[in-house]
Amino acid sequence: MKTSKLETKVQELKKLIQESGLNAGEEMEQLEAKIQAKFRTEITWKQVELARHPGRPYALDYIEKIFDGFIELHGDRYFGDDPAIVGGLGFLDGRPVSILANQKGRTLKENVRRNHGMANPEGYRKALRLARQAEKFRRPIITFVDTAGAYPGLGAEERGIGEAIARNLMSFSQLKTPIICVIIGEGGSGGALGLCIGDKVYMLENAVYSVISPEGCASILLRDAARAKDAAAMLRITSADLLDFRVINGIIPEPPGGAHQDPDAMARTLKALLIRDLADLGERNPSALVRYRNQKIRKIGHWKEKE
Repeated sequence: MKTSKLETKVQELKKLIQESGLNAGEEMEQLEAKIQAKFRTEITWKQVELARHPGRPYALDYIEKIFDGFIELHGDRYFGDDPAIVGGLGFLDGRPVSILANQKGRTLKENVRRNHGMANPEGYRKALRLARQAEKFRRPIITFVDTAGAYPGLGAEERGIGEAIARNLMSFSQLKTPIICVIIGEGGSGGALGLCIGDKVYMLENAVYSVISPEGCASILLRDAARAKDAAAMLRITSADLLDFRVINGIIPEPPGGAHQDPDAMARTLKALLIRDLADLGERNPSALVRYRNQKIRKIGHWKEKE
């Protein structure tokens, strides 16, 4: 039975209780709370499925549709290149910009090469190298975030994945150039944070952003990976949740059914927003950008209970 039908039945039951004079207010409140929890769980999981949809546009799809003359740059100048993170230069409405993005693969071969979008330390170090280059030449930075998380393999740990992400968090917060971040699919844990420190942070309507995957949370906290749906609702990972927590600046609406239903329309919406925000941020003093960026970061996690 759909939730709307359940709510209708609850209203009918409440009316019947009132007419009969029964004292069942507490039981009705508990029933309504259960229905709302079920509704939240189903809605949240639907967004998780859309964020992971195999046909959903990836970063390179948007880069091709939004920017002109994109040139990809490679390597971190320490260890090697990481195809899980794409970086390069392009033009947005005639303006030179630097672009950094997580990139997943569509085929098995491409996913092996790009490690399913899960970056190693060299990916984050490459991103930082290109970000500092952008600051030097006064180019704005645009990031597209779409990863389940950084790669937790032995090699990544040996080469300092934690240090690489931490250094990105510190350095991006201090870069004297405009930074706009867009979570286009999954924003998972520190792997997402490594490219998600900016003056403006947006989420596509059906994107998710979380400290851990629903499956990981269910395994650790609920002791049952099969309860991923419940964990997703508990984590509050939807765009609406993150906007309510003031972690992001706004939600970018998607075409009906998800971004994969009309990638061209989604790209046009994104392009218009990026052009608008860069026109605004580009007029601001670089030192002021850093000051307000840090103020915004420090406010995350502050919470005041409603009376």
